[in-house]
Amino acid sequence: MSKPLEGLTVEELAPVDHFHSRGFPATVEFADWLRINPGEQILDIGCGLGGPARYMAKRFQCRVSGIDITEPFVEAANKLTALLQMERQVTIAHGNGQRLPYPDSRFDGAYTQDVTMNVADRAGFFAEAYRVLKPGAFFALSEHGLGPEGNPLYPVPWSEDGTGAYLVAPAETRAILEKTGFEAIAIEDTGTKCVIGYRKVIERAEKGALPPLGLHLFMGETMVQKMQNAARNIEEGRTHPIQLICRKPR
Repeated sequence: MSKPLEGLTVEELAPVDHFHSRGFPATVEFADWLRINPGEQILDIGCGLGGPARYMAKRFQCRVSGIDITEPFVEAANKLTALLQMERQVTIAHGNGQRLPYPDSRFDGAYTQDVTMNVADRAGFFAEAYRVLKPGAFFALSEHGLGPEGNPLYPVPWSEDGTGAYLVAPAETRAILEKTGFEAIAIEDTGTKCVIGYRKVIERAEKGALPPLGLHLFMGETMVQKMQNAARNIEEGRTHPIQLICRKPR
């Protein structure tokens, strides 16, 4: 059954425009951590198709600037934002999270979801986020960190064969953030939630019961293998998924 484009909602697009582990439910739980006030300026680094940016803007009545290195994602994100008539709240630009095109102390908060696994210069990435944040602003992220056993199995959703994957242990992520200047760092383990999410998708796929819209559309024929490896990596201690929040000092 098709859905007319006129009157489409953020929630109806959610199955396809939250391209990270566990999709839309993870974004909602991630947002529960954040304290965003109406009218504040928030930055989404690695915003993809803009689903989280539009959700944050709607939920908190804030303004979100998104940036992504993949130009087709940016084009699609802006089209979807226009379709939802949210251009006044959400702006998506093409750019690199390690060279943010924004002035110092611009934003009241920033976040990034499942992006840093593909960032080689993590210190530079965090330094740029720190630079564009106002004093007292939050910085939050979710990622698959490197587990104590290491040697992740591939393919996984963020890499076909390990190329472009730069996983580090949560303790190292904390250390880099502290060195950058961030404080009040709180880390939550999300491994169990991720495994449950992956197993549900695998079960549906094996039953031929995947919905018409979903993240499987982006993963191609190896989607089930990617999900299986991602779950096994967590269970075997090869990866360690977390979400994290910290602050720039006042």
